[in-house]
Amino acid sequence: MIKTLRFMAVPTLAMGVLALSGSPAMAADQSYQSTLGQLNGSSGSATIEVHVTGNEAQVLLNVSDMPATFMDMPYPHVQHIHGGAQGTCPDPSADKDGDQVISTTEGAPFYGGVLTTLSTSGDTSPAAAADINLAGKGAAYTIDRTFELNAETKAALEAGTAVVVVHGLDPATLSPAGAAAKSDLAPELPLAATSPALCGTLAAGQVEMPVGGADTGVAQETGTGTRAFAIGGGLALIALTGGAYVVRRRTAESAG
Repeated sequence: MIKTLRFMAVPTLAMGVLALSGSPAMAADQSYQSTLGQLNGSSGSATIEVHVTGNEAQVLLNVSDMPATFMDMPYPHVQHIHGGAQGTCPDPSADKDGDQVISTTEGAPFYGGVLTTLSTSGDTSPAAAADINLAGKGAAYTIDRTFELNAETKAALEAGTAVVVVHGLDPATLSPAGAAAKSDLAPELPLAATSPALCGTLAAGQVEMPVGGADTGVAQETGTGTRAFAIGGGLALIALTGGAYVVRRRTAESAG
């Protein structure tokens, strides 16, 4: 088991990460929900509720049917609220290179950059997007927490353009071309490591979760297992070292 973790910096996505600013007082309370649809051969599923009260957001995220382990450890699953784009999940037309995989870059015009990191604790800003220590872990997990909502996420929620995306795929579930392809963000990694797995637009509505899957415009797909994961907006990625995947985390010194 590889015990030493440090992140490897990767150039920020072309879609960008919007800068954080203070959150103004909100005029009214509102709830938002989504049932995430599968992308790129993912076998996972997830539902999310976001309840906004004043300057705070209470998030309840339930994830299941995800890969259980990675390198003999509980698999770290990372997710975010994206925004600033169309507010939709990518459809098959997003696959511009014809490898039957929608990459993170190809999906960005649909869902946009990272606005909020849906972490298990601590930082929820885009700066925490790469922190696997704050990720959900294992085959099924729940994130239930309250935090201050930044202005960009609030605006995206109110505009109906906030999209929840979970990144990371099993290469074995992809087409031969997709499985052989290198990441569009870090060529030393497989394309699967940086591509979206689950996606759903957050819609305003009642407190109860909606029935049925989100309309992503992509046929539901299945797959099992995984080998790598990555996240959007200033990605941190799983590096390939000595024939094995190694997760790298930035040290405090290099993070400054």
